[in-house]
Amino acid sequence: MPAQRTVRIRLAGLAIAALVLAATGCAADPGVITASPTIAASPTPTTSHTAAAPATAAATASPAPVTVEELGRGEQEAAVDVEVTGPAQVAFRRITIAPGAGTGQHCHDGQLIAVVEQGVFTHYAPIYPGGVHEYQAGDSIVEGAHYVHEGRNEGTEDVVLLVSYVIEAGQPLAETDLTKCDAP
Repeated sequence: MPAQRTVRIRLAGLAIAALVLAATGCAADPGVITASPTIAASPTPTTSHTAAAPATAAATASPAPVTVEELGRGEQEAAVDVEVTGPAQVAFRRITIAPGAGTGQHCHDGQLIAVVEQGVFTHYAPIYPGGVHEYQAGDSIVEGAHYVHEGRNEGTEDVVLLVSYVIEAGQPLAETDLTKCDAP
């Protein structure tokens, strides 16, 4: 049996694009495209060409460009601490919820961080005063481990969520067997 370990990620000023970049070891401004080894702060492609002869230019060609696309951005007022016991799996999803539909009650064997890309997302969970909170486009959501919750689209347009999961390896991204979740 492999030794258990805790995977921790501390995030402040949460942005999904920053999470993706941190996970890949990159640190660049969103929307940057470059063909040089140094990532530039320009939103348009940049290359460094000289007036050298074609044979020399081919020998010193820059590597393929790096493209960064910001998928969404949201902020949290407080620091975010994501902690998963054991080896972890990381997954990224775009979830679309039609008007009147919902996720159903579930919990997670880890945590997720999401940004509402479109619509109004109504989140039912015991972590809120009154048990419910509405998230607007541009808001970020952090869901903790093991508590039962449900997300619904009570509006008239699709809700689109950009979701990053950090879940214990081998576990489902969403647990629908509520006996495996914390009791409400």
